[in-house]
Amino acid sequence: MRTPKTYSRIIGVTSLLLCNAIFAQSTNGGTTPAPSGSAVPIKIGWFGPLTGESAPWGIPELNTLKMMAEEYNSGGGIEVAGVKHAVEIIAYDDQGQSSNAIRLAKKLASKDKVVAIVGPQGSGEAMPIGSTLADAKVPCVATTATNPLVTVAADGKVKPYVFRACFNDVYQGKVAAHFAYKTLAKHTAAILMEIDDPYSEILSRSFKENYEKIGGKVLIEASFRIGTKDYKSILNQVKSADPEFVFMPIYFVDVVPLAKQARELGLTKVFLGCDGWPNNDLVKSTGSTLNGCFYINHIDVNSRDIKPFQDKYMEKYHVAAELNSLLAHDAFVMVIDAIQRAKSIKGEDIKAALETTDIQGLSGRLKVGPSHDPIMKEAWIMKIIGSELTLQETYTLDE
Repeated sequence: MRTPKTYSRIIGVTSLLLCNAIFAQSTNGGTTPAPSGSAVPIKIGWFGPLTGESAPWGIPELNTLKMMAEEYNSGGGIEVAGVKHAVEIIAYDDQGQSSNAIRLAKKLASKDKVVAIVGPQGSGEAMPIGSTLADAKVPCVATTATNPLVTVAADGKVKPYVFRACFNDVYQGKVAAHFAYKTLAKHTAAILMEIDDPYSEILSRSFKENYEKIGGKVLIEASFRIGTKDYKSILNQVKSADPEFVFMPIYFVDVVPLAKQARELGLTKVFLGCDGWPNNDLVKSTGSTLNGCFYINHIDVNSRDIKPFQDKYMEKYHVAAELNSLLAHDAFVMVIDAIQRAKSIKGEDIKAALETTDIQGLSGRLKVGPSHDPIMKEAWIMKIIGSELTLQETYTLDE
Protein backbone atom coordinates (compact mmCIF):
# COMPACT_ATOMS: atom_id res chain seq x y z
CA MET A 1 0.00 0.00 0.00
CA ARG A 2 1.96 3.02 1.20
CA THR A 3 5.57 3.64 0.29
CA PRO A 4 8.15 5.94 1.89
CA LYS A 5 7.51 8.56 -0.81
CA THR A 6 3.83 8.78 -0.10
CA TYR A 7 4.24 8.63 3.67
CA SER A 8 6.05 11.96 3.62
CA ARG A 9 3.16 13.52 1.72
CA ILE A 10 0.40 12.09 3.88
CA ILE A 11 1.86 13.11 7.22
CA GLY A 12 1.29 16.77 6.46
CA VAL A 13 -2.46 16.24 6.65
CA THR A 14 -2.51 13.57 9.33
CA SER A 15 -3.42 14.64 12.83
CA LEU A 16 -0.23 15.14 14.83
CA LEU A 17 -2.27 14.92 18.00
CA LEU A 18 -3.28 11.38 17.05
CA CYS A 19 0.31 10.48 16.24
CA ASN A 20 1.54 11.80 19.60
CA ALA A 21 -1.24 10.03 21.47
CA ILE A 22 -0.28 6.71 19.92
CA PHE A 23 3.44 7.30 20.30
CA ALA A 24 3.05 8.02 23.99
CA GLN A 25 1.78 4.48 24.43
CA SER A 26 4.58 2.80 22.46
CA THR A 27 8.34 2.33 22.53
CA ASN A 28 11.29 2.84 20.25
CA GLY A 29 11.63 -0.88 19.63
CA GLY A 30 13.41 -3.42 21.81
CA THR A 31 11.71 -6.50 23.19
CA THR A 32 8.52 -7.53 24.89
CA PRO A 33 10.10 -9.99 27.33
CA ALA A 34 8.69 -13.40 28.08
CA PRO A 35 7.56 -14.11 31.66
CA SER A 36 10.18 -15.68 33.88
CA GLY A 37 9.99 -19.40 34.52
CA SER A 38 8.54 -20.29 31.12
CA ALA A 39 9.95 -22.69 28.54
CA VAL A 40 12.17 -21.37 25.76
CA PRO A 41 10.23 -18.38 24.46
CA ILE A 42 9.00 -18.12 20.90
CA LYS A 43 10.67 -15.04 19.48
CA ILE A 44 8.71 -13.19 16.81
CA GLY A 45 10.30 -10.24 15.06
CA TRP A 46 8.92 -6.98 13.72
CA PHE A 47 10.44 -3.91 12.14
CA GLY A 48 8.75 -0.77 10.97
CA PRO A 49 8.65 2.99 11.48
CA LEU A 50 8.49 4.09 15.10
CA THR A 51 10.09 7.47 14.48
CA GLY A 52 10.01 9.84 11.55
CA GLU A 53 7.17 10.74 9.22
CA SER A 54 5.91 7.17 8.83
CA ALA A 55 5.52 6.49 12.54
CA PRO A 56 1.70 6.89 12.63
CA TRP A 57 1.43 3.60 10.71
CA GLY A 58 4.20 1.67 12.44
CA ILE A 59 3.37 2.37 16.05
CA PRO A 60 -0.14 0.84 15.90
CA GLU A 61 1.33 -2.40 14.49
CA LEU A 62 3.81 -2.78 17.34
CA ASN A 63 1.14 -1.81 19.86
CA THR A 64 -1.02 -4.66 18.54
CA LEU A 65 1.77 -7.24 18.68
CA LYS A 66 2.67 -6.28 22.25
CA MET A 67 -0.96 -6.45 23.34
CA MET A 68 -1.50 -9.84 21.74
CA ALA A 69 1.73 -11.30 23.13
CA GLU A 70 0.71 -10.15 26.60
CA GLU A 71 -2.68 -11.83 26.17
CA TYR A 72 -1.13 -15.14 25.12
CA ASN A 73 1.43 -14.99 27.93
CA SER A 74 -1.19 -14.20 30.58
CA GLY A 75 -2.87 -17.45 29.55
CA GLY A 76 0.32 -19.46 29.91
CA GLY A 77 1.71 -18.96 26.42
CA ILE A 78 1.35 -20.93 23.20
CA GLU A 79 1.24 -24.70 23.24
CA VAL A 80 3.53 -26.32 20.69
CA ALA A 81 3.78 -30.11 20.65
CA GLY A 82 2.49 -30.28 24.21
CA VAL A 83 4.84 -27.64 25.60
CA LYS A 84 3.78 -24.11 26.60
CA HIS A 85 5.98 -21.32 25.29
CA ALA A 86 5.76 -17.63 26.07
CA VAL A 87 5.81 -15.17 23.16
CA GLU A 88 8.57 -12.57 22.96
CA ILE A 89 8.27 -9.69 20.49
CA ILE A 90 11.58 -8.28 19.25
CA ALA A 91 11.12 -4.99 17.42
CA TYR A 92 13.27 -2.45 15.60
CA ASP A 93 12.64 1.00 14.21
CA ASP A 94 13.38 1.18 10.48
CA GLN A 95 12.45 4.91 10.40
CA GLY A 96 10.33 4.22 7.33
CA GLN A 97 13.43 3.74 5.19
CA SER A 98 13.58 0.77 2.80
CA SER A 99 17.40 0.99 2.97
CA ASN A 100 17.19 -0.41 6.52
CA ALA A 101 15.09 -3.45 5.61
CA ILE A 102 17.77 -6.01 4.71
CA ARG A 103 19.96 -5.06 7.68
CA LEU A 104 17.11 -5.42 10.17
CA ALA A 105 15.84 -8.65 8.62
CA LYS A 106 19.35 -10.11 8.96
CA LYS A 107 19.61 -8.88 12.55
CA LEU A 108 16.31 -10.44 13.56
CA ALA A 109 17.16 -13.73 11.87
CA SER A 110 20.83 -14.17 12.81
CA LYS A 111 21.35 -12.24 16.06
CA ASP A 112 17.94 -12.44 17.69
CA LYS A 113 17.05 -15.90 16.33
CA VAL A 114 13.40 -15.11 15.70
CA VAL A 115 11.27 -17.92 14.31
CA ALA A 116 9.19 -15.58 12.11
CA ILE A 117 8.64 -11.91 11.33
CA VAL A 118 5.35 -10.02 11.27
CA GLY A 119 5.59 -7.34 8.58
CA PRO A 120 6.99 -5.35 7.00
CA GLN A 121 4.10 -3.01 6.33
CA GLY A 122 5.44 -1.11 3.32
CA SER A 123 6.11 -2.63 -0.08
CA GLY A 124 9.43 -0.77 -0.26
CA GLU A 125 10.62 -2.57 2.87
CA ALA A 126 9.06 -5.95 2.04
CA MET A 127 10.26 -6.39 -1.56
CA PRO A 128 14.05 -6.58 -0.96
CA ILE A 129 14.15 -9.04 1.96
CA GLY A 130 13.03 -12.25 0.23
CA SER A 131 16.48 -13.74 -0.38
CA THR A 132 17.67 -12.75 3.11
CA LEU A 133 14.78 -14.60 4.72
CA ALA A 134 15.16 -17.61 2.43
CA ASP A 135 18.85 -17.92 3.36
CA ALA A 136 17.99 -17.73 7.06
CA LYS A 137 14.88 -19.92 6.71
CA VAL A 138 12.77 -17.37 8.57
CA PRO A 139 9.29 -16.62 7.15
CA CYS A 140 7.58 -13.24 7.26
CA VAL A 141 3.94 -12.22 6.87
CA ALA A 142 3.63 -8.69 5.51
CA THR A 143 0.78 -6.57 6.83
CA THR A 144 -0.22 -3.82 4.37
CA ALA A 145 2.39 -4.28 1.61
CA THR A 146 0.27 -4.61 -1.55
CA ASN A 147 2.79 -4.53 -4.43
CA PRO A 148 2.68 -7.88 -6.30
CA LEU A 149 6.51 -8.08 -6.14
CA VAL A 150 6.39 -8.50 -2.37
CA THR A 151 5.67 -12.24 -2.66
CA VAL A 152 6.59 -12.95 -6.29
CA ALA A 153 9.91 -11.90 -7.84
CA ALA A 154 10.19 -10.10 -11.19
CA ASP A 155 11.05 -13.44 -12.87
CA GLY A 156 7.71 -14.88 -11.72
CA LYS A 157 9.15 -17.13 -9.02
CA VAL A 158 7.39 -17.16 -5.65
CA LYS A 159 9.55 -15.95 -2.77
CA PRO A 160 9.46 -19.04 -0.57
CA TYR A 161 9.63 -17.34 2.83
CA VAL A 162 7.46 -14.27 2.16
CA PHE A 163 3.68 -14.19 2.74
CA ARG A 164 1.13 -11.46 3.32
CA ALA A 165 -2.15 -10.89 5.17
CA CYS A 166 -3.60 -8.33 2.74
CA PHE A 167 -4.73 -8.56 -0.88
CA ASN A 168 -2.38 -7.19 -3.55
CA ASP A 169 -2.87 -4.32 -5.97
CA VAL A 170 -3.64 -6.53 -8.98
CA TYR A 171 -6.54 -8.12 -7.09
CA GLN A 172 -7.70 -4.74 -5.81
CA GLY A 173 -7.79 -3.37 -9.36
CA LYS A 174 -9.85 -6.35 -10.47
CA VAL A 175 -12.32 -5.82 -7.61
CA ALA A 176 -12.68 -2.16 -8.59
CA ALA A 177 -13.43 -3.12 -12.20
CA HIS A 178 -16.08 -5.71 -11.34
CA PHE A 179 -17.73 -3.56 -8.67
CA ALA A 180 -17.98 -0.57 -11.02
CA TYR A 181 -19.27 -2.53 -14.01
CA LYS A 182 -21.53 -5.08 -12.33
CA THR A 183 -22.72 -3.46 -9.10
CA LEU A 184 -22.72 0.24 -10.01
CA ALA A 185 -23.63 -0.53 -13.66
CA LYS A 186 -21.11 2.06 -14.86
CA HIS A 187 -19.94 1.07 -18.34
CA THR A 188 -17.60 3.95 -19.21
CA ALA A 189 -14.76 5.18 -17.03
CA ALA A 190 -11.96 7.67 -16.70
CA ILE A 191 -8.75 6.91 -14.81
CA LEU A 192 -6.93 9.58 -12.79
CA MET A 193 -3.49 8.36 -11.69
CA GLU A 194 -0.11 9.55 -10.49
CA ILE A 195 2.88 9.22 -12.84
CA ASP A 196 5.93 7.26 -11.62
CA ASP A 197 4.10 5.80 -8.62
CA PRO A 198 4.07 1.97 -8.75
CA TYR A 199 0.98 1.77 -6.55
CA SER A 200 -1.07 4.02 -8.82
CA GLU A 201 0.30 2.51 -12.04
CA ILE A 202 -0.30 -1.13 -11.06
CA LEU A 203 -3.85 -0.41 -9.90
CA SER A 204 -4.64 1.56 -13.06
CA ARG A 205 -3.29 -1.20 -15.31
CA SER A 206 -5.17 -3.95 -13.46
CA PHE A 207 -8.40 -1.97 -13.42
CA LYS A 208 -8.29 -1.17 -17.14
CA GLU A 209 -7.43 -4.72 -18.17
CA ASN A 210 -10.24 -6.26 -16.11
CA TYR A 211 -12.81 -3.53 -16.80
CA GLU A 212 -12.44 -3.79 -20.56
CA LYS A 213 -12.36 -7.59 -20.38
CA ILE A 214 -15.90 -7.63 -18.95
CA GLY A 215 -17.25 -5.03 -21.38
CA GLY A 216 -16.40 -1.64 -19.92
CA LYS A 217 -14.63 1.12 -21.82
CA VAL A 218 -11.97 3.47 -20.46
CA LEU A 219 -12.51 6.77 -22.26
CA ILE A 220 -9.46 8.60 -20.94
CA GLU A 221 -6.40 8.04 -18.75
CA ALA A 222 -5.25 11.31 -17.18
CA SER A 223 -2.20 11.61 -14.98
CA PHE A 224 -0.39 14.08 -12.75
CA ARG A 225 3.01 14.24 -11.05
CA ILE A 226 3.90 14.24 -7.39
CA GLY A 227 3.61 17.71 -5.92
CA THR A 228 0.83 18.84 -8.25
CA LYS A 229 -1.33 21.59 -6.73
CA ASP A 230 -3.50 22.60 -9.68
CA TYR A 231 -5.41 19.67 -11.22
CA LYS A 232 -7.79 21.75 -13.35
CA SER A 233 -6.17 20.92 -16.71
CA ILE A 234 -6.52 17.16 -16.34
CA LEU A 235 -9.91 17.49 -14.70
CA ASN A 236 -11.18 19.43 -17.71
CA GLN A 237 -9.92 16.62 -19.93
CA VAL A 238 -11.90 14.12 -17.87
CA LYS A 239 -15.00 16.31 -17.90
CA SER A 240 -14.83 16.60 -21.68
CA ALA A 241 -14.58 12.80 -22.06
CA ASP A 242 -17.85 12.51 -20.07
CA PRO A 243 -17.33 9.09 -18.42
CA GLU A 244 -19.95 7.58 -16.13
CA PHE A 245 -17.47 7.49 -13.24
CA VAL A 246 -13.84 8.20 -12.40
CA PHE A 247 -11.42 5.60 -11.01
CA MET A 248 -8.85 7.30 -8.75
CA PRO A 249 -6.11 4.93 -7.47
CA ILE A 250 -4.28 7.70 -5.63
CA TYR A 251 -3.52 8.74 -2.06
CA PHE A 252 -5.53 10.78 0.40
CA VAL A 253 -3.18 13.76 0.10
CA ASP A 254 -4.22 14.17 -3.58
CA VAL A 255 -7.84 13.07 -3.16
CA VAL A 256 -8.72 16.08 -1.01
CA PRO A 257 -7.66 18.95 -3.34
CA LEU A 258 -8.49 16.99 -6.51
CA ALA A 259 -12.07 16.30 -5.41
CA LYS A 260 -12.65 19.92 -4.41
CA GLN A 261 -11.30 21.25 -7.72
CA ALA A 262 -13.35 18.70 -9.68
CA ARG A 263 -16.60 19.84 -8.09
CA GLU A 264 -15.69 23.49 -8.64
CA LEU A 265 -15.33 22.72 -12.36
CA GLY A 266 -18.71 20.99 -12.46
CA LEU A 267 -17.32 17.44 -12.66
CA THR A 268 -20.00 15.69 -10.64
CA LYS A 269 -19.30 12.06 -11.52
CA VAL A 270 -18.94 9.34 -8.91
CA PHE A 271 -15.35 8.72 -7.81
CA LEU A 272 -14.08 5.23 -6.94
CA GLY A 273 -10.89 5.02 -4.91
CA CYS A 274 -8.67 2.36 -3.35
CA ASP A 275 -6.88 1.66 -0.09
CA GLY A 276 -4.80 4.84 -0.44
CA TRP A 277 -7.89 6.91 0.41
CA PRO A 278 -8.65 5.93 4.02
CA ASN A 279 -7.68 8.56 6.56
CA ASN A 280 -9.27 9.83 9.74
CA ASP A 281 -9.64 13.25 8.12
CA LEU A 282 -11.02 12.16 4.73
CA VAL A 283 -14.64 13.23 5.17
CA LYS A 284 -13.83 16.23 7.35
CA SER A 285 -11.30 17.53 4.84
CA THR A 286 -13.51 17.14 1.78
CA GLY A 287 -16.87 18.25 3.18
CA SER A 288 -19.66 17.17 0.85
CA THR A 289 -17.46 16.83 -2.25
CA LEU A 290 -17.18 13.04 -1.92
CA ASN A 291 -20.80 12.39 -1.01
CA GLY A 292 -21.94 9.26 -2.83
CA CYS A 293 -18.41 8.15 -3.72
CA PHE A 294 -16.75 4.83 -2.89
CA TYR A 295 -13.37 3.38 -2.01
CA ILE A 296 -11.96 -0.10 -1.49
CA ASN A 297 -10.39 -1.01 1.85
CA HIS A 298 -9.03 -4.09 3.56
CA ILE A 299 -11.57 -3.87 6.39
CA ASP A 300 -14.33 -1.74 7.88
CA VAL A 301 -12.67 -0.43 11.03
CA ASN A 302 -16.11 0.19 12.57
CA SER A 303 -17.45 -3.30 11.95
CA ARG A 304 -19.27 -4.99 14.83
CA ASP A 305 -17.17 -8.09 14.25
CA ILE A 306 -13.99 -6.31 15.30
CA LYS A 307 -15.50 -4.37 18.20
CA PRO A 308 -14.01 -6.68 20.88
CA PHE A 309 -10.54 -6.05 19.47
CA GLN A 310 -11.24 -2.33 19.14
CA ASP A 311 -12.42 -2.17 22.76
CA LYS A 312 -9.29 -3.92 24.05
CA TYR A 313 -7.03 -1.69 22.01
CA MET A 314 -8.83 1.47 23.16
CA GLU A 315 -8.65 0.38 26.80
CA LYS A 316 -4.91 -0.25 26.59
CA TYR A 317 -3.74 2.59 24.35
CA HIS A 318 -6.56 5.17 24.60
CA VAL A 319 -6.82 5.58 20.84
CA ALA A 320 -8.82 3.69 18.24
CA ALA A 321 -7.20 0.84 16.35
CA GLU A 322 -6.95 1.48 12.63
CA LEU A 323 -6.03 -0.47 9.51
CA ASN A 324 -2.40 -1.27 10.35
CA SER A 325 -3.40 -2.47 13.82
CA LEU A 326 -5.98 -4.83 12.38
CA LEU A 327 -3.77 -6.31 9.67
CA ALA A 328 -0.92 -6.70 12.16
CA HIS A 329 -3.37 -8.77 14.19
CA ASP A 330 -4.14 -10.94 11.18
CA ALA A 331 -0.48 -11.42 10.25
CA PHE A 332 0.30 -12.37 13.85
CA VAL A 333 -2.48 -14.96 14.08
CA MET A 334 -1.31 -16.44 10.76
CA VAL A 335 2.13 -16.97 12.32
CA ILE A 336 0.74 -18.40 15.57
CA ASP A 337 -1.64 -20.72 13.69
CA ALA A 338 1.24 -21.98 11.54
CA ILE A 339 3.45 -22.64 14.57
CA GLN A 340 0.72 -24.62 16.29
CA ARG A 341 -0.17 -26.68 13.23
CA ALA A 342 3.49 -27.33 12.47
CA LYS A 343 4.04 -28.39 16.09
CA SER A 344 7.45 -26.83 15.65
CA ILE A 345 9.34 -23.56 16.06
CA LYS A 346 11.69 -24.25 13.16
CA GLY A 347 11.44 -21.68 10.39
CA GLU A 348 11.16 -24.19 7.57
CA ASP A 349 8.30 -26.00 9.35
CA ILE A 350 6.47 -22.73 10.01
CA LYS A 351 6.92 -21.74 6.36
CA ALA A 352 5.43 -25.06 5.22
CA ALA A 353 2.45 -24.60 7.52
CA LEU A 354 1.90 -21.02 6.33
CA GLU A 355 1.50 -22.37 2.80
CA THR A 356 -1.65 -24.22 3.91
CA THR A 357 -3.14 -21.46 6.06
CA ASP A 358 -6.93 -21.19 5.97
CA ILE A 359 -8.25 -19.27 8.97
CA GLN A 360 -10.59 -16.38 9.73
CA GLY A 361 -9.01 -13.05 10.58
CA LEU A 362 -10.42 -9.65 11.45
CA SER A 363 -10.15 -8.68 7.78
CA GLY A 364 -11.87 -11.83 6.55
CA ARG A 365 -10.77 -15.25 5.35
CA LEU A 366 -7.01 -15.80 5.25
CA LYS A 367 -6.49 -18.67 2.82
CA VAL A 368 -2.98 -18.66 1.40
CA GLY A 369 -2.71 -19.41 -2.30
CA PRO A 370 0.15 -20.54 -4.55
CA SER A 371 1.66 -17.04 -4.74
CA HIS A 372 1.60 -16.72 -0.92
CA ASP A 373 -1.19 -14.12 -1.09
CA PRO A 374 -4.60 -14.64 0.50
CA ILE A 375 -6.94 -15.87 -2.23
CA MET A 376 -10.59 -14.87 -2.60
CA LYS A 377 -9.97 -12.22 0.05
CA GLU A 378 -12.83 -9.95 1.02
CA ALA A 379 -12.47 -6.39 -0.22
CA TRP A 380 -14.52 -3.93 1.82
CA ILE A 381 -16.35 -1.37 -0.32
CA MET A 382 -16.93 1.79 1.70
CA LYS A 383 -19.45 4.48 0.70
CA ILE A 384 -19.29 8.09 1.81
CA ILE A 385 -22.74 9.39 2.77
CA GLY A 386 -22.70 12.92 4.09
CA SER A 387 -20.24 12.94 6.98
CA GLU A 388 -20.40 9.19 7.52
CA LEU A 389 -18.53 6.19 6.15
CA THR A 390 -20.76 3.16 5.63
CA LEU A 391 -20.03 -0.36 4.45
CA GLN A 392 -21.60 -0.80 1.02
CA GLU A 393 -20.66 -4.48 0.75
CA THR A 394 -17.84 -6.96 0.96
CA TYR A 395 -16.65 -8.09 -2.46
CA THR A 396 -14.87 -11.36 -3.20
CA LEU A 397 -13.54 -12.57 -6.54
CA ASP A 398 -11.83 -15.69 -7.78
CA GLU A 399 -8.17 -15.08 -8.53
